[in-house]
Amino acid sequence: MPFLQIQKDGSVLLSLYVQPRAGKNELAGVHDGALKLRLTSPPVDGKANKAVIAFFAKILKVPKSSLVLVRGLKNRRKQLQVTDMDEETIRKNLGIS
Repeated sequence: MPFLQIQKDGSVLLSLYVQPRAGKNELAGVHDGALKLRLTSPPVDGKANKAVIAFFAKILKVPKSSLVLVRGLKNRRKQLQVTDMDEETIRKNLGIS
């Protein structure tokens, strides 16, 4: 998967393309090599970034502290680092093989 990378420290990096102000929060396939995420939150005052963390914490079943936005705080293209979870478990929780 081009949007999923294993780091040297064992963490997993997810490449995301975020569409704010969508009708509902959902994963919407792959867009230009990144996992597309639709969010209802607007891209102001960090609301969309907080929604990204909350969405993935819920879907991956991890605490928010296990997720860090390492790139793209002011961009639609983001990179989310997932610690304390292996690649296989992430794939299973995201529903991808």
